[in-house]
Amino acid sequence: MTRRPERRAFVVGVRPDKREEYLALHRAVWPSVERKLTECNVRNYSIFIFGDILFAYYEYVGKDHEADMRRIAEDPASQEWWTHTDPCQVRIAEESDPGALWQPVEEVWHLA
Repeated sequence: MTRRPERRAFVVGVRPDKREEYLALHRAVWPSVERKLTECNVRNYSIFIFGDILFAYYEYVGKDHEADMRRIAEDPASQEWWTHTDPCQVRIAEESDPGALWQPVEEVWHLA
């Protein structure tokens, strides 16, 4: 039996003065960053923009989300990537994940 992926969603703001920089970065995401996400069981990852709001969605197909997220956080290429992307972002939601820019969004409905 195949395990269903876990659906994850997050929201953050993009600083208006950094919007174009953020979009340019994501027109050419570093292959090493994409590889690490894939190695850590992240699939079907999308980031959407609406005004100055960024919405991210991905599916997790592994068995230990926390461990895989730690592996991404420990990856030197991902850390370097974030030195470029993080300054473009601003927290816009109440902190349910303390200290994180991207805050998780609760799923309220899903049509399979």
